[in-house]
Amino acid sequence: MKPVDFDYSAAETVDEALTQLSGADVKVMSGGQSLGPMLNLRLVRPSALVGLAATAALRRIEDASGAVTVGAAVRHAEFEDGKVPDPAGGMMQYVARGIAHRAVRTRGTIGGSLAHADPAADWVTTLTTLDAVLTLRGAAGSRDVPMTGFMQGAFTTALRDGEIIESIRIPKRSESVRWGYYKICRKVGEFAEAIGALVVDPGQRYCRVVMGATDGAPVVLDDFSRRLAAEGAAALSGLADTVRATLPDANPVSLRQHEVALRRAIQQVYPS
Repeated sequence: MKPVDFDYSAAETVDEALTQLSGADVKVMSGGQSLGPMLNLRLVRPSALVGLAATAALRRIEDASGAVTVGAAVRHAEFEDGKVPDPAGGMMQYVARGIAHRAVRTRGTIGGSLAHADPAADWVTTLTTLDAVLTLRGAAGSRDVPMTGFMQGAFTTALRDGEIIESIRIPKRSESVRWGYYKICRKVGEFAEAIGALVVDPGQRYCRVVMGATDGAPVVLDDFSRRLAAEGAAALSGLADTVRATLPDANPVSLRQHEVALRRAIQQVYPS
């Protein structure tokens, strides 16, 4: 199939993009790796598209003392290639390397992935684990939303009509940071069926374990995170019960996949 007819314009500035978004049935396109197939299948039928991939303000990268801030139009491949300072000891570079295929990574953007909000997407789980904060921009101004409150369900976010993701701020972790990330896919490049992620930073007294690729937003396992920080690898004895309690309606295969993904991610930090 082919998409319905639509007008297209590439915004040079964020203000220009927001002005164009005030029209009816207007969609934003960044890398187009998610929206493109949906257009071809006519799952979305916009009257106009506003291109953000070349908007300079959305491609900025700032390395400040406490955080790394990246514009929403920074591409996955730029993380993979080390062009973005990594705030967590190589975690973001590692995750980017496993997103789909290189052809997708050279065009797909971090902001586009977050706005699409596919539960199986790597960035939604990773940035939740890293406690990132998104800056959303609309005609009324900007507002900050933490990743834990941004994704509200499958393909559902805190974005309001006429808003775009302007940037993502990721706190820098100390030199003592350790992390684990593991996902289960049928084959390389396919969508994840389960994701386990954790960041442990003793220097900042930070520990967060996240279960991704669920039916909705990533799940922060707060109680288990505290237990892991206190007990280390011994906490793994309660992992299966934690997964079952968190996903009470999941089938046995899904439960096992999520347990395995979490266990293997944790064992990257706490080898048994």
